[in-house]
Amino acid sequence: MKEMLTGSFRDRESADRAYQTLRAKGYRDDEIHMLMSDDTRKLHFAKVDKKTGEIKEGNKALEGGAVGGAVGGAVGATIVGIAAAASTLAIPGLGLVIAGPLAGMLAGGATGATAGGLTGLLVGAGIPEERAKVYEDDVRAGHVVLGVTPHNPQDTREFEREWQREAQHVYR
Repeated sequence: MKEMLTGSFRDRESADRAYQTLRAKGYRDDEIHMLMSDDTRKLHFAKVDKKTGEIKEGNKALEGGAVGGAVGGAVGATIVGIAAAASTLAIPGLGLVIAGPLAGMLAGGATGATAGGLTGLLVGAGIPEERAKVYEDDVRAGHVVLGVTPHNPQDTREFEREWQREAQHVYR
């Protein structure tokens, strides 16, 4: 079994850079795990209706032409794409937004998963408990946690080196 590389990014910009590197190397959204609190998604990935001041959350605010405006005109693929992807799973009882393969794994059991909390979800997905607890604290602090199973050892080294400059709690 290949190792997953994970890291906790303090802001959207650093998470975007890591995500863009993955995409540039040919990784698809369905290979990239993303985890954040619903509050973080609202803060960094939502669009505000200028007339009413209401936050327009979710896929509709981030689709198509709205993506450029929602991220301040950023060019190219950004993490907003994965945040808006159909594979995104919101777990209201925990206030979480999960995207990528982790969302697919949890989709069948997400309704019962709230009892175990975020740590339980991550441990169930194969992340060691000690690391899962760290990531739970990070998510509560507003960080974005990314994970990927690198295709080869060269990618592992490259991503790990880059993430250690951009993120905290980088593990493999």
